[in-house]
Amino acid sequence: QVRLVESGGGLVQAGGSLRLSCEASGSLFRMNAMGWYRQVPGKQRELVATITSGGTTTYADAVKGRFTISRDNTKNTVLLQMNSLKDEDTGVYYCAADFIQTNWDRSSPAYWGQGTQVTVSS
Repeated sequence: QVRLVESGGGLVQAGGSLRLSCEASGSLFRMNAMGWYRQVPGKQRELVATITSGGTTTYADAVKGRFTISRDNTKNTVLLQMNSLKDEDTGVYYCAADFIQTNWDRSSPAYWGQGTQVTVSS
């Protein structure tokens, strides 16, 4: 049973930084793609960033230059370093992963974490 566990959310002032971490467990195989979505009440879920096992990354336009996604393939772990946080970054951040699919604009990933709250105060 694959399980994704996030950590690192919290409350931070605008302009500050947070780092989210997500570990995938329950499988002997490496996730081909890992990444993060975020959800704000009343709005559509947004894909924030993805990274493949080869290190190819994608970012939403809203976070480019501020967020950095990275991963440790040996531990099936993905990190999201969030700098220069803004009010609009507030939301629940979900870790996601898939053994095969890397284009999550076409097909949603198979595995999801429970989510971690990020709140940015001005």
